[in-house]
Amino acid sequence: MSKKRQEHHEEHVDESWLIPYADLLTLLLALFIILFAASQTDQKKYQAIMQSFNSAFTGGIGQFNFSNLIPLSTEPNIDQKKYDQPTDPATPNAAEQQQKQQQQMEKEQYDLQQLKQKLDQYIADNKLTTQLETKLTEDLLMLTIRDNALFSSGSATVKPEAKQLAGTISEMLAQYPDYRIEVAGHTDNVPIRTAAFETNWDLSAKRALNFMKILLENDKIGPERFRSIGYGEYHPIDTNDSEAGRAKNRRVEVSILRSVKPPQMIDAAAKQP
Repeated sequence: MSKKRQEHHEEHVDESWLIPYADLLTLLLALFIILFAASQTDQKKYQAIMQSFNSAFTGGIGQFNFSNLIPLSTEPNIDQKKYDQPTDPATPNAAEQQQKQQQQMEKEQYDLQQLKQKLDQYIADNKLTTQLETKLTEDLLMLTIRDNALFSSGSATVKPEAKQLAGTISEMLAQYPDYRIEVAGHTDNVPIRTAAFETNWDLSAKRALNFMKILLENDKIGPERFRSIGYGEYHPIDTNDSEAGRAKNRRVEVSILRSVKPPQMIDAAAKQP
């Protein structure tokens, strides 16, 4: 009897090893799928593979449940990155910034044109066309005043009659509080050496400073908007070989500066070495 039982037992081979073997094959298959997906840079394809993989194994076949797989960290492609990147609502985009700059330029152009008309009307009404002139450029509005309208020869003291002119100019400037003002002094190239001024640098700087001080006597304008500078003889607008040319070079310039420059000026400045 024992022999028969033994032979009957040997006919049924133990196949329980197939279960862990099948699980091992399943894990290897899952590993290769994950490695393949990780090697791809397309995030959408990766997600599709992972979803298919999870759907196939959510039933819990074998010893592991693959429904809780954590997606690998992959770098999305350029297009996906463009759309997935969060937008900060506090940071305006380039189009909004360009629109704001355009609006600011239009406002400044309108303001400076209005101020130029007021100055030109004052010059015409007081017959000062030979002593004062205005010029509107892409970066400023400039009022040029001949030196004989403000100072005596070789002096930096503002003439008493010129203080009324300075008061009128300051009243106009007070109506445009958003602009910075530069007062610049210029001379001709005739050397000067006196007890008060050693060079034309000193004379031009003192003239600009003294005229600026007269403008600042108006309490309606803030001194933080102003600066003065002396250029001496080194920025002539005419020849120094004639008396008429030298007379034009001796001047004070009051410049109302734009805060936003046109795009072509910004590009030109960027190209400069």
